[in-house]
Amino acid sequence: MASPTLERAATAIPPRMRALLLTGPEAFHLDEVPTPQPGPREVLCRVEAVGICGTDPHIIEGRFPGRWPKRYPFIPGHEWSGTVVALGEGAELFGWQVGDRVAGTSHAGCGYCRMCTTGRYNLCDNYGREEVHRQYGHYSQGAYAQYVVHSIKSVFKIPPTMSLDEAALVDPASIALHSVKRGEPNPGDTVAVLGPGAVGLLTAQCADAVGAGRVLVVGHGPRLAKVRELGFEAIDYDAGDPVQAVRAATGGRGVDMAIDTAGTALAIRQAIDMTRKGGRVVFTGVPLEPVEMPMQKIVLEELDLYGVRANRNTCDEVIALMARGRVRAQPLITHRFPLTRFAEAYDTFVHRKGGALKVLVKPNEE
Repeated sequence: MASPTLERAATAIPPRMRALLLTGPEAFHLDEVPTPQPGPREVLCRVEAVGICGTDPHIIEGRFPGRWPKRYPFIPGHEWSGTVVALGEGAELFGWQVGDRVAGTSHAGCGYCRMCTTGRYNLCDNYGREEVHRQYGHYSQGAYAQYVVHSIKSVFKIPPTMSLDEAALVDPASIALHSVKRGEPNPGDTVAVLGPGAVGLLTAQCADAVGAGRVLVVGHGPRLAKVRELGFEAIDYDAGDPVQAVRAATGGRGVDMAIDTAGTALAIRQAIDMTRKGGRVVFTGVPLEPVEMPMQKIVLEELDLYGVRANRNTCDEVIALMARGRVRAQPLITHRFPLTRFAEAYDTFVHRKGGALKVLVKPNEE
Protein backbone atom coordinates (compact mmCIF):
# COMPACT_ATOMS: atom_id res chain seq x y z
CA MET A 1 0.00 0.00 0.00
CA ALA A 2 1.32 3.46 -0.89
CA SER A 3 2.27 5.78 1.93
CA PRO A 4 0.02 8.77 2.69
CA THR A 5 2.72 11.05 1.29
CA LEU A 6 2.70 9.15 -2.01
CA GLU A 7 -1.10 9.22 -2.19
CA ARG A 8 -1.21 12.99 -1.70
CA ALA A 9 1.45 13.58 -4.33
CA ALA A 10 0.16 11.11 -6.88
CA THR A 11 -2.73 13.30 -8.08
CA ALA A 12 -0.27 15.47 -10.04
CA ILE A 13 1.71 12.55 -11.45
CA PRO A 14 0.58 11.07 -14.77
CA PRO A 15 0.02 7.31 -14.85
CA ARG A 16 2.25 7.00 -17.95
CA MET A 17 5.42 8.76 -18.99
CA ARG A 18 7.66 9.18 -21.99
CA ALA A 19 10.92 7.21 -21.85
CA LEU A 20 13.79 6.07 -24.03
CA LEU A 21 13.64 2.30 -24.43
CA LEU A 22 16.52 0.11 -25.50
CA THR A 23 15.15 -3.03 -27.11
CA GLY A 24 18.50 -4.48 -28.19
CA PRO A 25 22.03 -3.43 -29.15
CA GLU A 26 21.83 -0.04 -30.92
CA ALA A 27 18.04 -0.32 -31.04
CA PHE A 28 16.20 2.43 -29.18
CA HIS A 29 13.02 4.42 -29.51
CA LEU A 30 10.75 6.69 -27.49
CA ASP A 31 7.67 5.10 -25.99
CA GLU A 32 5.10 5.59 -23.26
CA VAL A 33 5.51 3.35 -20.23
CA PRO A 34 3.87 3.22 -16.80
CA THR A 35 5.21 5.85 -14.43
CA PRO A 36 7.13 3.98 -11.68
CA GLN A 37 6.11 4.20 -8.04
CA PRO A 38 8.60 4.47 -5.19
CA GLY A 39 8.96 1.59 -2.78
CA PRO A 40 10.16 1.78 0.83
CA ARG A 41 12.91 4.37 1.30
CA GLU A 42 12.72 5.43 -2.32
CA VAL A 43 11.73 8.69 -4.00
CA LEU A 44 10.01 9.42 -7.27
CA CYS A 45 11.57 12.37 -9.09
CA ARG A 46 10.62 14.44 -12.10
CA VAL A 47 13.74 14.40 -14.27
CA GLU A 48 14.87 17.82 -15.46
CA ALA A 49 18.23 17.06 -17.10
CA VAL A 50 20.26 13.97 -17.98
CA GLY A 51 23.88 14.09 -19.11
CA ILE A 52 25.01 11.67 -21.80
CA CYS A 53 27.87 9.75 -20.21
CA GLY A 54 30.77 8.14 -22.04
CA THR A 55 29.52 4.79 -20.73
CA ASP A 56 26.09 5.25 -22.34
CA PRO A 57 27.26 4.46 -25.91
CA HIS A 58 28.82 1.21 -24.67
CA ILE A 59 25.53 0.27 -23.00
CA ILE A 60 23.51 1.28 -26.05
CA GLU A 61 25.87 -0.64 -28.36
CA GLY A 62 25.51 -3.76 -26.21
CA ARG A 63 29.19 -4.09 -25.30
CA PHE A 64 28.36 -5.61 -21.90
CA PRO A 65 25.85 -8.36 -22.84
CA GLY A 66 23.90 -9.73 -19.90
CA ARG A 67 25.51 -7.25 -17.51
CA TRP A 68 24.62 -3.70 -18.66
CA PRO A 69 21.72 -4.16 -19.18
CA LYS A 70 20.75 -7.60 -17.95
CA ARG A 71 17.72 -7.70 -20.21
CA TYR A 72 15.59 -5.66 -22.60
CA PRO A 73 13.60 -3.46 -22.80
CA PHE A 74 15.69 -1.10 -20.71
CA ILE A 75 15.82 2.61 -19.85
CA PRO A 76 19.44 3.85 -19.63
CA GLY A 77 20.75 7.12 -18.17
CA HIS A 78 22.44 7.78 -14.82
CA GLU A 79 23.75 11.39 -14.74
CA TRP A 80 20.65 13.35 -13.86
CA SER A 81 18.96 16.02 -11.78
CA GLY A 82 15.38 16.72 -10.88
CA THR A 83 12.76 17.33 -8.23
CA VAL A 84 11.23 14.92 -5.72
CA VAL A 85 7.52 14.57 -6.44
CA ALA A 86 6.56 11.61 -4.22
CA LEU A 87 8.00 9.71 -1.27
CA GLY A 88 7.99 6.00 -0.69
CA GLU A 89 7.30 4.62 2.78
CA GLY A 90 9.92 5.69 5.31
CA ALA A 91 11.71 8.25 3.12
CA GLU A 92 10.33 11.06 5.26
CA LEU A 93 12.13 9.61 8.30
CA PHE A 94 15.41 10.66 6.68
CA GLY A 95 14.34 14.23 6.01
CA TRP A 96 13.13 13.88 2.42
CA GLN A 97 10.29 16.09 1.27
CA VAL A 98 8.30 16.58 -1.91
CA GLY A 99 9.89 19.54 -3.69
CA ASP A 100 13.50 18.72 -2.81
CA ARG A 101 15.86 19.50 -5.70
CA VAL A 102 18.29 16.63 -6.20
CA ALA A 103 21.14 15.17 -8.19
CA GLY A 104 21.23 11.44 -8.81
CA THR A 105 24.02 8.89 -8.94
CA SER A 106 24.01 5.28 -10.05
CA HIS A 107 25.02 3.02 -7.13
CA ALA A 108 22.78 1.97 -4.25
CA GLY A 109 24.68 -0.62 -2.22
CA CYS A 110 22.97 -3.22 -0.08
CA GLY A 111 24.21 -1.47 3.07
CA TYR A 112 25.08 -4.67 4.94
CA CYS A 113 28.07 -6.36 3.26
CA ARG A 114 31.67 -5.71 4.29
CA MET A 115 32.23 -3.32 1.38
CA CYS A 116 29.15 -1.26 2.19
CA THR A 117 29.78 -1.06 5.93
CA THR A 118 33.33 0.18 5.30
CA GLY A 119 32.04 2.89 2.97
CA ARG A 120 32.97 1.20 -0.32
CA TYR A 121 29.41 0.65 -1.49
CA ASN A 122 30.55 1.08 -5.09
CA LEU A 123 32.12 -2.38 -4.65
CA CYS A 124 29.08 -3.92 -2.94
CA ASP A 125 29.46 -7.68 -2.53
CA ASN A 126 25.83 -8.06 -3.59
CA TYR A 127 26.33 -6.25 -6.89
CA GLY A 128 23.94 -7.59 -9.49
CA ARG A 129 21.32 -8.86 -7.02
CA GLU A 130 18.63 -6.34 -7.82
CA GLU A 131 16.51 -7.29 -4.83
CA VAL A 132 19.18 -5.74 -2.55
CA HIS A 133 21.43 -3.70 -4.89
CA ARG A 134 20.87 -1.18 -7.68
CA GLN A 135 22.99 0.39 -10.36
CA TYR A 136 20.63 2.77 -12.07
CA GLY A 137 21.01 3.23 -15.79
CA HIS A 138 23.30 0.21 -15.99
CA TYR A 139 21.20 -2.79 -15.01
CA SER A 140 18.49 -1.01 -12.99
CA GLN A 141 16.07 1.24 -14.88
CA GLY A 142 17.54 4.68 -15.48
CA ALA A 143 16.76 8.32 -16.06
CA TYR A 144 16.14 8.91 -19.78
CA ALA A 145 12.51 9.35 -18.85
CA GLN A 146 10.15 11.97 -17.48
CA TYR A 147 10.23 10.34 -14.03
CA VAL A 148 12.64 8.07 -12.23
CA VAL A 149 12.63 6.14 -8.94
CA HIS A 150 15.81 6.00 -6.87
CA SER A 151 16.78 4.78 -3.45
CA ILE A 152 17.31 7.64 -1.01
CA LYS A 153 20.93 6.41 -0.88
CA SER A 154 21.36 7.52 -4.49
CA VAL A 155 19.98 11.07 -4.47
CA PHE A 156 21.58 14.17 -3.00
CA LYS A 157 20.04 17.52 -2.20
CA ILE A 158 21.45 20.49 -4.08
CA PRO A 159 21.59 24.09 -2.87
CA PRO A 160 19.19 26.69 -4.30
CA THR A 161 22.10 28.51 -5.97
CA MET A 162 22.88 25.49 -8.18
CA SER A 163 20.95 25.12 -11.43
CA LEU A 164 19.44 21.77 -12.29
CA ASP A 165 21.51 21.68 -15.47
CA GLU A 166 24.70 22.00 -13.43
CA ALA A 167 23.40 19.40 -10.97
CA ALA A 168 23.18 16.84 -13.78
CA LEU A 169 27.01 16.86 -13.68
CA VAL A 170 27.22 15.97 -9.99
CA ASP A 171 27.65 12.26 -10.79
CA PRO A 172 30.64 12.67 -13.15
CA ALA A 173 32.08 15.37 -10.88
CA SER A 174 31.86 12.99 -7.92
CA ILE A 175 33.70 10.35 -9.95
CA ALA A 176 36.35 12.96 -10.75
CA LEU A 177 36.76 13.81 -7.06
CA HIS A 178 36.91 10.13 -6.12
CA SER A 179 39.60 9.64 -8.77
CA VAL A 180 41.71 12.42 -7.30
CA LYS A 181 41.25 11.20 -3.73
CA ARG A 182 42.17 7.62 -4.73
CA GLY A 183 45.64 8.91 -5.59
CA GLU A 184 46.10 10.33 -2.07
CA PRO A 185 47.14 13.81 -3.21
CA ASN A 186 49.52 16.02 -1.28
CA PRO A 187 49.41 19.83 -1.29
CA GLY A 188 51.51 21.20 -4.12
CA ASP A 189 51.52 17.98 -6.19
CA THR A 190 52.00 18.19 -9.93
CA VAL A 191 49.14 16.25 -11.51
CA ALA A 192 48.64 15.11 -15.10
CA VAL A 193 45.16 14.28 -16.38
CA LEU A 194 44.94 12.29 -19.60
CA GLY A 195 41.81 13.00 -21.62
CA PRO A 196 40.19 16.46 -21.91
CA GLY A 197 36.60 15.19 -21.99
CA ALA A 198 34.03 16.20 -19.39
CA VAL A 199 35.33 13.76 -16.76
CA GLY A 200 38.93 14.77 -17.49
CA LEU A 201 38.18 18.47 -17.11
CA LEU A 202 36.20 17.85 -13.92
CA THR A 203 39.13 15.77 -12.64
CA ALA A 204 41.54 18.61 -13.36
CA GLN A 205 39.29 20.99 -11.43
CA CYS A 206 39.01 18.58 -8.50
CA ALA A 207 42.80 18.17 -8.38
CA ASP A 208 43.13 21.94 -8.27
CA ALA A 209 40.43 22.21 -5.59
CA VAL A 210 42.21 19.80 -3.24
CA GLY A 211 45.52 21.63 -3.50
CA ALA A 212 47.49 20.56 -6.56
CA GLY A 213 50.33 22.95 -7.35
CA ARG A 214 50.13 22.35 -11.10
CA VAL A 215 47.64 20.54 -13.30
CA LEU A 216 48.57 19.43 -16.81
CA VAL A 217 45.91 18.04 -19.16
CA VAL A 218 46.95 15.81 -22.06
CA GLY A 219 44.81 15.75 -25.19
CA HIS A 220 44.42 17.23 -28.64
CA GLY A 221 42.16 19.28 -30.86
CA PRO A 222 39.63 21.98 -29.92
CA ARG A 223 39.13 20.67 -26.39
CA LEU A 224 42.56 22.00 -25.42
CA ALA A 225 41.11 25.51 -25.73
CA LYS A 226 38.73 24.59 -22.90
CA VAL A 227 41.69 23.28 -20.89
CA ARG A 228 43.37 26.68 -21.16
CA GLU A 229 40.12 28.54 -20.53
CA LEU A 230 39.80 26.71 -17.21
CA GLY A 231 43.34 27.73 -16.28
CA PHE A 232 45.26 24.48 -16.77
CA GLU A 233 48.40 23.65 -18.75
CA ALA A 234 47.64 21.91 -22.04
CA ILE A 235 49.84 19.14 -23.45
CA ASP A 236 49.01 18.56 -27.13
CA TYR A 237 49.88 15.02 -28.15
CA ASP A 238 49.57 15.99 -31.82
CA ALA A 239 52.64 18.17 -31.28
CA GLY A 240 54.83 15.26 -30.16
CA ASP A 241 55.26 12.54 -27.55
CA PRO A 242 53.16 13.63 -24.55
CA VAL A 243 55.40 11.69 -22.14
CA GLN A 244 58.43 13.66 -23.28
CA ALA A 245 56.41 16.89 -23.15
CA VAL A 246 55.31 16.22 -19.57
CA ARG A 247 58.85 15.25 -18.57
CA ALA A 248 60.17 18.45 -20.15
CA ALA A 249 57.52 20.53 -18.36
CA THR A 250 58.56 19.01 -15.02
CA GLY A 251 62.32 19.34 -15.43
CA GLY A 252 62.67 15.68 -16.38
CA ARG A 253 61.21 14.47 -13.09
CA GLY A 254 57.69 13.50 -14.09
CA VAL A 255 54.42 14.16 -12.31
CA ASP A 256 53.55 13.18 -8.76
CA MET A 257 50.23 11.75 -9.88
CA ALA A 258 48.77 10.85 -13.27
CA ILE A 259 45.08 10.20 -13.76
CA ASP A 260 43.94 8.49 -16.94
CA THR A 261 40.34 9.18 -17.91
CA ALA A 262 40.64 7.93 -21.50
CA GLY A 263 40.88 4.19 -20.82
CA THR A 264 42.88 3.34 -23.96
CA ALA A 265 45.91 1.06 -23.84
CA LEU A 266 48.10 3.90 -25.12
CA ALA A 267 46.86 6.45 -22.57
CA ILE A 268 47.28 3.97 -19.71
CA ARG A 269 50.89 3.32 -20.70
CA GLN A 270 51.58 7.03 -21.12
CA ALA A 271 50.15 7.77 -17.66
CA ILE A 272 52.60 5.30 -16.12
CA ASP A 273 55.55 6.51 -18.17
CA MET A 274 55.09 10.18 -17.25
CA THR A 275 54.94 9.50 -13.50
CA ARG A 276 57.98 10.08 -11.29
CA LYS A 277 59.62 7.51 -9.06
CA GLY A 278 57.42 6.80 -6.06
CA GLY A 279 54.45 8.43 -7.80
CA ARG A 280 50.83 7.37 -8.13
CA VAL A 281 48.80 6.44 -11.20
CA VAL A 282 44.99 6.42 -11.16
CA PHE A 283 42.87 4.64 -13.75
CA THR A 284 39.39 6.09 -14.21
CA GLY A 285 38.72 5.20 -17.83
CA VAL A 286 37.46 1.63 -18.26
CA PRO A 287 39.72 -0.20 -20.76
CA LEU A 288 37.94 -2.25 -23.38
CA GLU A 289 41.11 -3.91 -24.66
CA PRO A 290 44.08 -5.77 -23.14
CA VAL A 291 46.79 -3.51 -21.72
CA GLU A 292 50.48 -4.38 -21.54
CA MET A 293 51.97 -2.98 -18.34
CA PRO A 294 55.63 -1.96 -17.85
CA MET A 295 56.10 -4.09 -14.75
CA GLN A 296 59.82 -3.41 -14.32
CA LYS A 297 59.18 0.33 -14.00
CA ILE A 298 56.21 -0.24 -11.69
CA VAL A 299 58.25 -2.52 -9.41
CA LEU A 300 61.65 -0.80 -9.46
CA GLU A 301 60.22 2.71 -9.15
CA GLU A 302 57.60 1.72 -6.56
CA LEU A 303 54.66 3.19 -8.39
CA ASP A 304 51.28 2.96 -6.68
CA LEU A 305 48.40 2.03 -9.00
CA TYR A 306 44.75 2.80 -8.18
CA GLY A 307 41.61 1.64 -9.93
CA VAL A 308 38.43 3.71 -9.84
CA ARG A 309 34.92 2.28 -9.83
CA ALA A 310 32.35 5.07 -10.17
CA ASN A 311 32.40 6.98 -6.88
CA ARG A 312 31.77 6.57 -3.20
CA ASN A 313 30.91 9.17 -0.58
CA THR A 314 31.97 12.07 -2.81
CA CYS A 315 28.65 13.45 -4.05
CA ASP A 316 28.06 15.67 -1.01
CA GLU A 317 31.71 16.75 -1.10
CA VAL A 318 31.68 17.75 -4.75
CA ILE A 319 28.31 19.50 -4.44
CA ALA A 320 29.95 21.77 -1.85
CA LEU A 321 32.86 22.45 -4.22
CA MET A 322 30.49 23.14 -7.11
CA ALA A 323 28.35 25.46 -5.00
CA ARG A 324 31.44 27.55 -4.18
CA GLY A 325 32.62 27.64 -7.79
CA ARG A 326 35.70 25.56 -7.07
CA VAL A 327 34.47 22.99 -9.58
CA ARG A 328 32.59 24.57 -12.49
CA ALA A 329 30.10 22.55 -14.48
CA GLN A 330 28.47 25.27 -16.57
CA PRO A 331 31.46 25.82 -18.93
CA LEU A 332 31.36 22.13 -19.85
CA ILE A 333 27.72 22.08 -21.00
CA THR A 334 27.74 22.62 -24.76
CA HIS A 335 24.38 21.25 -25.96
CA ARG A 336 20.83 20.71 -24.75
CA PHE A 337 18.13 18.61 -26.44
CA PRO A 338 14.63 17.48 -25.47
CA LEU A 339 14.20 13.74 -25.02
CA THR A 340 12.16 13.69 -28.23
CA ARG A 341 15.42 14.50 -30.07
CA PHE A 342 17.53 11.90 -28.30
CA ALA A 343 18.87 10.41 -31.54
CA GLU A 344 20.23 13.83 -32.50
CA ALA A 345 21.67 14.39 -29.02
CA TYR A 346 23.33 10.97 -29.10
CA ASP A 347 24.81 11.57 -32.55
CA THR A 348 26.10 14.98 -31.43
CA PHE A 349 27.80 13.45 -28.40
CA VAL A 350 29.29 10.39 -30.09
CA HIS A 351 30.66 12.31 -33.07
CA ARG A 352 31.58 15.45 -31.07
CA LYS A 353 29.59 17.67 -33.37
CA GLY A 354 29.72 21.40 -32.80
CA GLY A 355 32.45 21.05 -30.19
CA ALA A 356 30.27 18.79 -28.06
CA LEU A 357 31.58 18.20 -24.57
CA LYS A 358 28.70 17.59 -22.17
CA VAL A 359 25.36 17.06 -23.90
CA LEU A 360 22.22 17.33 -21.77
CA VAL A 361 18.87 15.70 -22.51
CA LYS A 362 15.72 17.36 -21.09
CA PRO A 363 12.94 14.75 -20.66
CA ASN A 364 10.21 17.21 -19.70
CA GLU A 365 10.83 19.80 -22.40
CA GLU A 366 9.41 19.71 -25.91
